[in-house]
Amino acid sequence: MDLNYTPEQEAFRTEVRHFLDENLPDDIRERVQKRLRPDKELTERWQKILFDKGWGASTWPKEHGGTGWSPIEQLIFEEECALAGAPRQLDFGLRMVAPVIMTFGNDEQKQRFLPGIVSGEDWWCQGYSEPGAGSDLASLRTSAKREGDHYIVNGQKTWTTLGQHADWIFCLVRTSNEGKPQQGISFLLIDMNDPGIEVRPIIMLDGEHEINEVYFDNVKVPAENLIGEENKGWTYAKFLLGHERTGLANVGLWKALMKRLKEVAHEEQDGQRPLIENTRFRDRLAQLDMELRALDLTVLRVLTDKRGPGPQASILKIRGSEIGQKLFELLMEATGQDAIAHVPDALELDYNGPRPGSIEATPAAGDYFNMRKLSIFGGSNEIQRNIIAQLVLGL
Repeated sequence: MDLNYTPEQEAFRTEVRHFLDENLPDDIRERVQKRLRPDKELTERWQKILFDKGWGASTWPKEHGGTGWSPIEQLIFEEECALAGAPRQLDFGLRMVAPVIMTFGNDEQKQRFLPGIVSGEDWWCQGYSEPGAGSDLASLRTSAKREGDHYIVNGQKTWTTLGQHADWIFCLVRTSNEGKPQQGISFLLIDMNDPGIEVRPIIMLDGEHEINEVYFDNVKVPAENLIGEENKGWTYAKFLLGHERTGLANVGLWKALMKRLKEVAHEEQDGQRPLIENTRFRDRLAQLDMELRALDLTVLRVLTDKRGPGPQASILKIRGSEIGQKLFELLMEATGQDAIAHVPDALELDYNGPRPGSIEATPAAGDYFNMRKLSIFGGSNEIQRNIIAQLVLGL
């Protein structure tokens, strides 16, 4: 494998940088670089800019409205966006449900759902986890009973990220109790505006509303919203999780965070020597930098594998989440007292009140605690190690 980018790939990187310089709005860049509160309008506005350019779906083939870029071009694009301060595009639609629809959906479903995802008009969320059914997803109990040309859905989903903004939710539902638990699961697309759906916020320790509980009370869902075959949803779910776990490596985002961490390490703190002159800190930073570079190369290897994401996705998920957690921990330590618990209102650009430390460091402690979730969602790291042991080591 040639680890050097070709002249054509470097030219593509230059094109992406020029586009970002010219088209990424300053208010969006500032909010992202200062790690302020995510904003729905901001996310949708950036997706519209990319869509108008024809870059709305970097991982999609052209026939479905994507760019048709190679895996290396996709990686370059995501890395440059992160370094420039562009907001992350919504994975739930673009990277998760869209590949399932493209692969297992019928032509009518592709024509109906894909255009709204790439344009940013439709916001999606994920309905997988339930109370008592997280890593052990096959034990889910949300039911969908067929009645004529509809399903009647009852149950509860939890940890639904940004569900308060969503127009649609893709759900794993139980359509049969016969045989193994995995054999009775189906993959259903549900309109979040349907009667009988209630979204209840889960407020986190930092006061933020990022996740939710979603309740279904006799929700009537057209049978045409079933993806693929009834009771085959477990197959589609595993396919989706392979794409999600590959994306959870987050190399571009971690490179941007590493850049910020190095900047903090070289700054003088109130007349004190910069942290980079502290041998212990410098060693930890260098070790983490090497781990990130190794992850970057591993992602390249997986993306260029024509077989698609397999158990390698579990490796990326483990290493990506561990490196991300270490980065946030080191950044919190590096910012010292400026990383104390933040004022929630200080996460808005127009906040004029007293700040606990510099605005750049304001969310550092909150970020650290929030990112403890990295090793849990998308399938806990313990589950990923079991997958590797079974599929790679044959244990």
